[in-house]
Amino acid sequence: MFHTDGFRALDRQECLHLLAKVPVGRVVYTRHALPAVLPVNFSLDTDGSVLLRTSATSDLVRAIDGVVVAFEADSFDAEDESGWSVVVTGRAEVVTDPAEHDRLSRTGPQSWMPLRDGVFVRIKSEMITGREIGDARGAA
Repeated sequence: MFHTDGFRALDRQECLHLLAKVPVGRVVYTRHALPAVLPVNFSLDTDGSVLLRTSATSDLVRAIDGVVVAFEADSFDAEDESGWSVVVTGRAEVVTDPAEHDRLSRTGPQSWMPLRDGVFVRIKSEMITGREIGDARGAA
């Protein structure tokens, strides 16, 4: 990829590889007409979509179901002055198909919070951008 301002742009495959190394990212969305950011644990599906598991009645589900959001994850090493950041942009949707929900119950992320009415939210990876500084491939 190309260099710009000391950063190296990452391609889609590099971005997905790095995302798979970290357990926590941030959902960026709009709440009450203002930007909001919420840290969440996640996993990637086989198509590169970001998967979250949360309560069906959560404020997050009400705010993001059916709208375009951003999801960001990163890893940095301050001592080595290296790191990376990846942003996934796409439509978020609650998984409603029972067979898909069953599959994700076995393979998808588990919420770090106890849930009685857990649902999966899929953020389609319509656009993925990433960049690294230094030799960040080992930082995770």
